[in-house]
Amino acid sequence: MSRSASSPEAATVRSWPAPASCASANPGGGRLARAGDWLRRHGGLIRGLQWVVVVVYAFLLIVPACLPLPDDAARAFNNLTILAQFAFWGIWWPFVLLSMLLFGRLWCGVLCPEGALTEWAARKGMGRPIPRWMRWGGWPFVAFVLTTVYGQLVSVYQYPKAALLVLGGSTVAAVAVGAVYTRGKRAWCRHLCPVNGVFGLLSKLAPMHYRVDEARWQASQRQTIRIQAVDCAPLQPLRHMQGGSGCHMCGRCSGHRDAISLSLRSPADEVVRVAEREADGWQTLLIVFGLLGVALGAFHWTVSPWFVALKQGAAEWLVDHDMLALLDTEAPWWLLTHYPEHNDVFSWLDGLALIAYVLATALAMGSMLLMSLGLSVLAAGKWRMQRLHHLAQSLIPLAGVGVFLGLSALTITLLKEEGVGTHWANDVRLCLLALANGWSLWLGWRIVGRWTGGWRRLLALPGLMLALAAVDASWGFMFWWW
Repeated sequence: MSRSASSPEAATVRSWPAPASCASANPGGGRLARAGDWLRRHGGLIRGLQWVVVVVYAFLLIVPACLPLPDDAARAFNNLTILAQFAFWGIWWPFVLLSMLLFGRLWCGVLCPEGALTEWAARKGMGRPIPRWMRWGGWPFVAFVLTTVYGQLVSVYQYPKAALLVLGGSTVAAVAVGAVYTRGKRAWCRHLCPVNGVFGLLSKLAPMHYRVDEARWQASQRQTIRIQAVDCAPLQPLRHMQGGSGCHMCGRCSGHRDAISLSLRSPADEVVRVAEREADGWQTLLIVFGLLGVALGAFHWTVSPWFVALKQGAAEWLVDHDMLALLDTEAPWWLLTHYPEHNDVFSWLDGLALIAYVLATALAMGSMLLMSLGLSVLAAGKWRMQRLHHLAQSLIPLAGVGVFLGLSALTITLLKEEGVGTHWANDVRLCLLALANGWSLWLGWRIVGRWTGGWRRLLALPGLMLALAAVDASWGFMFWWW
C-alpha cells in the first residue's frame, strides 16, 4: 500500500522518555505533557476502555429498538428506552460538543465507538488507498446537512428505531470504510464522519493541543538512533501540525523526537493565527449555513408558529385544489416519522414542509451572516475572499454554544419529565449566549487586527455585531419570545 493511504508523512515516535525541557518550554505545560505521555504509555488501557464504550453504546442503541415504545408514565429510572434517550440526547451529544471546547478532540481519540470500530476494521481489512472521491473537502458540510435533516424527518431524538437507523447506520458505514481503506487508520473519521467538520471547528477553541517544536524535530533527524513510526490513526502531518482541529488527542505521538508535547495555548491561537491561511470556503459554509443555519432550523421548527402557518397554508391550498396525495400518512417509519400508537405520524406534506423550513432558515440566516461579515471585511480595507473565510471563524464560539443550547433543550425537557426543577435554565442560556458573543467579538477583533489597525479596525466591528445580533435573535425567538 502506498504511504499516502496510511499516513501523510513518515510520522515517528521515539522510544525514550521526554526530557523535562520539552514540557518546560510551555507555561503550565509540565503536567499536561506528562498527561500526554501517560496516554501514550497506556495505549492498551485506552483501547480496552474504547471497547467498553462500544459495548455500552451498542446495548443502549440496539436493545431499546427491540422493546415496545414506553407509555406516558415511563421514566428514565424504570424504562430502558427513556434511559437510553436521556443518555444519547440529554447527556452524550451536548456534552461531547462541550468537551471539544475544553479538551479538543479527546473524545474522538479515547472514547468514540465509531473511531475505535473503524480503526479495528482497518487493521483487519483490505488496506486499499484512500480514493480521490473520499478526499473531497465538501464531505463534512454535506454529511452534516444530510444527517441533520434526515434525523428530523424520522424523529431521531424521540424514537429508538430512528436512533438505531441514524447512529447505527453511521457506525456500520464507519466499519465498512475501515474494512476497505487504509491499514489501521481512521479514513472514516478524517473524511466522512458527519460530525468531523463540527468537531474540527470546535476543537480550534480548546486551550490545549499537541505542540510541535520544529527545531527539536530537525535536531532529532541528525541523530543516528532508529526511531519507530507513530501510529497516527487520523492521518495527521505530525511534523507540520500547527492546530488541533484534526488531532484526536490520543497521545500516541506525545514525546515524539522530543518535539511533540501536550501543551497549553491561547483559545484564540488557532482561529486567529492558523486559520488565517487554513480557513476555506467549506469551513465557512459549515459555520454559517450548517451550524448557524441548518442546525438552527432543525431546532426551531418544533416550536415555530411560522412552521405551523406554512404547513396549514399549504394544506388548505392542497385541499382547495383537490390535491390530497401529499396529505397521505402511510410513509414507512424509516423515511418519515410513523408511530400511530403515539399519535405521531408525518404526512408527505409534513416532511416537505420540514425540509423547506430548515433549508429556508439556513438560506436566510447564512446569507445574512455572509453579508454582515462581508461588510466588516470591506470596512477593514481591501476585499479578499480569504479574509471573509478567516472572519467567519470568529463565529465558531456562538455556533458551538448554539448547538449545545439546542441539544440541551431536550435535556431540560427530559429533566422536567423526571420532576427536576428547571427554573434556572433560561438564566443559564442567557449567560452562555453572552459568553459566546463576547468570545466571538474578541476573536473578530483579533482577526481584523491581523489585517489593519486604527479606525478601520473599529469600522469592521458593526458588521460582525450585526451577525451576532441575528443569531441571538433566533435563539431569543426559540427560548423567550415564542
